[in-house]
Amino acid sequence: MAATEFITDREIYERVILDAVPRAEEFLWIATADIKDLYVAGSGRMRPFLEVLSNLIEDGVLVRLVHAKEPGPAFREDFDRYPNLIEGLDRLLCPRVHFKSVIVDGEFAYTGSANLTGAGMGAKGDHRRNFEAGIITTDPDLVARIMRQFDELWMGVHCPECQRKEFCPERDLMP
Repeated sequence: MAATEFITDREIYERVILDAVPRAEEFLWIATADIKDLYVAGSGRMRPFLEVLSNLIEDGVLVRLVHAKEPGPAFREDFDRYPNLIEGLDRLLCPRVHFKSVIVDGEFAYTGSANLTGAGMGAKGDHRRNFEAGIITTDPDLVARIMRQFDELWMGVHCPECQRKEFCPERDLMP
């Protein structure tokens, strides 16, 4: 049965990052304005979220990441620890991205306010994380709409008329 739920704060971390993302079997699409070195619980320790993505890629999952700006040096340091991310993680930078979404296998989606950061996704402690809100859904129509927004950006639908090309690292690839 399709369901849609409103979730906040720590629930985002638990329901999206810890529960849904690792269950991806075919594809995982993530859109975020800001991206930082997010750490998650697993195997009795905190580990980089990039390790989760690396493991998914190793298992044959297509992982796409859209973000608005280059992440900082801590993210880069962790990124370099997982060589299969270099070839296996499809990334797109777009300075206009501000929506936040996580789509798993076209059957589950999160959309809301949380960036892909520890404070945003609720991985930080109760008194250090951001106040965030969003929805998770398995409703096919809603998942399709969230996917369409991501896919239109990924496919460059908005690029020909974009008035921010001078700030776009992908501008050399645009018509």
